Amino acid sequence: MSFEFPPFISPFPQQLLTLVLSENYRSCNLDCAATLRINPRNVKAWYRSASACLALDKIPQAADACARGLEVDAANAQLKALSEKIKKREEHLAALEQARREREERQRAEANALQTAFRKRGIRTRTTAQAPEMEDAAIKLETVLDPSSTLSFPVVLLYPVHLQSDFVKAFRENETLADHLAYILPLPWDEQAEYKLQDVECYIETAAGGLIKAGKKLPLLKLLEGGKVEVVDGLVRVNVVPKAHTASWIEEFKKRRRT
Repeated sequence: MSFEFPPFISPFPQQLLTLVLSENYRSCNLDCAATLRINPRNVKAWYRSASACLALDKIPQAADACARGLEVDAANAQLKALSEKIKKREEHLAALEQARREREERQRAEANALQTAFRKRGIRTRTTAQAPEMEDAAIKLETVLDPSSTLSFPVVLLYPVHLQSDFVKAFRENETLADHLAYILPLPWDEQAEYKLQDVECYIETAAGGLIKAGKKLPLLKLLEGGKVEVVDGLVRVNVVPKAHTASWIEEFKKRRRT
């Protein structure tokens, strides 16, 4: 008794099904090659060989097999139609390859422009194996190929005393912490009303593992340039601490560093 799978259920996982089909086309090619060694004027074998090669995206081999079949029977309608399919597939693959090369070239040019912007500004960066997922947030130039255009950074505002945070997707280099804190504060969870612009201080960890106090009215670029601060994984991290907790938080930070 035979059993047919419903049309919407595949009897194989997709990868296995692809492998089975590929092996079938290769087997077809081997059969055709054996037939053509015996009879090189077998048009049907040339057609099947060209079809199998096309299915495997072996375009030069498909074109060659099709051309050889047409040498035997120049008027063969199936081979003519197949020849057109091969040409269209070749053009399609060539267009895809061209688009891939252009995309990679554009990405390299954009990355080079960004690195030039960092170098000219004296901004230190580092990438780790544990980069956070930020969707489409990234360090960007306003004009992607112009290193002198304005940089913007993803910035996470950490409130370490209360284990909370806020995320600024695009913080321009000429903007200040005060510019953003002005609309973020007060915080909805701050029941004690400790987070007011005039009542908080900001700190950024240095590349050496220490802390620098970040002036709230200084442009972000002034805080990042010079190499003391390191932008890790494309994200600027700023600690926002109520003044009443600053001394204890800094002491706790130093203890963690010592251990």
